Amino acid sequence: MAITTAVCNSYKKEILDGVHAAADTYKIALFTDAATLGAATTAYATTNEIVGAGYTAGGVTLAGFSTGLADGVAYLTFSDASWANATITARGCLIYNSSKSNKAVAAFDFGGNITSTSGTFTVDLPAAGATALIRIG
Repeated sequence: MAITTAVCNSYKKEILDGVHAAADTYKIALFTDAATLGAATTAYATTNEIVGAGYTAGGVTLAGFSTGLADGVAYLTFSDASWANATITARGCLIYNSSKSNKAVAAFDFGGNITSTSGTFTVDLPAAGATALIRIG
């Protein structure tokens, strides 16, 4: 099992098909090191999603939807996501579009297990620009 950082292949095609929109609800869910997520992921599922105090299955809604173009690379990013008073351990996450049948957008590996004990668990997302979270170029 492994989480591989990737924009999901299905999302790339769905963008061209006009499936996803800025007004949709995008979410971020956290997963254990037993999860298999990556370019081939097509939709959010609860398999190997984390369980713990302060975390609800499905994750949280992302705010701050922002797109742009920098140095010939189109990008999409969001504001940071956090869970307060959380006692959880996560290896990675999946961003998905809950407005469109939970279609997967991108998977991210944290590079190791990250733990929060009765504190705030935050996923720091990169700023808009050429190094933004999701890039197509």
